[in-house]
Amino acid sequence: MTKASKTELFETMPIPKAVAKLSVPTVLSTLIMVLYNLADTYFVGALNDPVESAAVTLAAPVLLAFNAVINLFGVGCSSYMSRALGIKDYETVKRTSVYGFYCALCFSLLYSLGCAVFQSPLLRLLGAAEETVSATSRYMFWTVVLGAAPSILNLVLANLIRSEGESLHASIGTISGCLLNVVLDPVFIMPWGLGMGASGAGCATFISNCVACAYFLIFLFVRRGKTFVSIDPRKFRFDKKIISSVAAVGVPAAVQNLLNVTGMTVLNNFTSAYGTDAVAAMGITHKINMVPMYISMGLGQGIMPLVGYNYSSGNSERMKKAITFTAKLSVGFIVIATALYYFFAGPMISLFMKTESIVSYGTDFLRGFCLGLPFLCVDFLAVGIFQAVGMGKESFLFAVLRKVALEIPALYILNKIWPLYGLSYSQLCAELVLAVAAVFVLKKLFRRADERAAEMASKAAEAEAEGSRSEIP
Repeated sequence: MTKASKTELFETMPIPKAVAKLSVPTVLSTLIMVLYNLADTYFVGALNDPVESAAVTLAAPVLLAFNAVINLFGVGCSSYMSRALGIKDYETVKRTSVYGFYCALCFSLLYSLGCAVFQSPLLRLLGAAEETVSATSRYMFWTVVLGAAPSILNLVLANLIRSEGESLHASIGTISGCLLNVVLDPVFIMPWGLGMGASGAGCATFISNCVACAYFLIFLFVRRGKTFVSIDPRKFRFDKKIISSVAAVGVPAAVQNLLNVTGMTVLNNFTSAYGTDAVAAMGITHKINMVPMYISMGLGQGIMPLVGYNYSSGNSERMKKAITFTAKLSVGFIVIATALYYFFAGPMISLFMKTESIVSYGTDFLRGFCLGLPFLCVDFLAVGIFQAVGMGKESFLFAVLRKVALEIPALYILNKIWPLYGLSYSQLCAELVLAVAAVFVLKKLFRRADERAAEMASKAAEAEAEGSRSEIP
């Protein structure tokens, strides 16, 4: 993509077309990611062994914690890069991408080492019981001890490449890894293949993430000189401006993810008290609930470069139109998905496991979780916009409110009032409050963007007038 085509995408292309160009590849990649998550669940579930299914569920918080590093350097850097593109500061774009890549690499290696050294206490913290410790440990060996670096770098690179409007190539890399994972899953998991069970799903994930990373590295090598994204170690600097700007968005995004991990760990610990079948059902429910949630997230992530660029360049009208169009599209889709999930919860759970108790648990769980999806959609879209324009404080506040102030207390209260089944309604309680708050903060952002645009236009007019006076003989 040339400088001219990048400018057209961000500045003049019709909003529906620009949103489609940025968001469709992102949505497709998130759909494929959900597909490979569902493939793990489906093939492990096909073993009809609740212990193997529970192992994947119990390890989920550790894998979810990858997103803390991804958000810190992927979201943080891509937000700053898009805003730098908006003011045509291309050197900052390059140096920020280098900083993000190498910091993500170092953090992911440290994360793997920490999980390997402290595996026993970590498994206890996750809620693994005596019968699930071995299976969970084997699964984590492939996905965390060996797999943290390729898994994290895969998505950090996708974020960096997407920041300059290259959504298609960012998605191709992610999709290639996910599709390979789907193909490898049955071979590694099923008895007719290598018969590795849950650990086979982890091995397939490790290989597929390595392939995705290879794609991105080859892409950057081939496109060197034609892209502003760089991983040249010679450009690595601990630049105070870059570090502070990345941290302003990345740290709140990372904290938000760590709080999500905390929330999932609390949920799994509550659920494990009701037995392995309940844990397996909760895991399947989460994977199914991811489908509409990830599509909504894909729409929000797709427009982040467009929002950040136009906010930085002072084009508030274009920024607002992009947000409004995406919100209508995303909420409309998620409402339809919620209705389908609520009325067809039982058949959906039974696709993954036939055990009667698991289907019964999962049906009730899915009906509770899906009711929170429309509000979650509004919340996620708003937080993505906050990140795009550098509103780190607001995204941090929403993260703390979601888990610490709302969802985790709701888990305790609802489990007391309605043991086990009340857990699935904690998300609805939290997201309803946050969705209302998100609308108010977005209105405030729109006013701020208009003021910023007016100020930039005034300065430009003054500079033009000054230039005209200087030309008078």
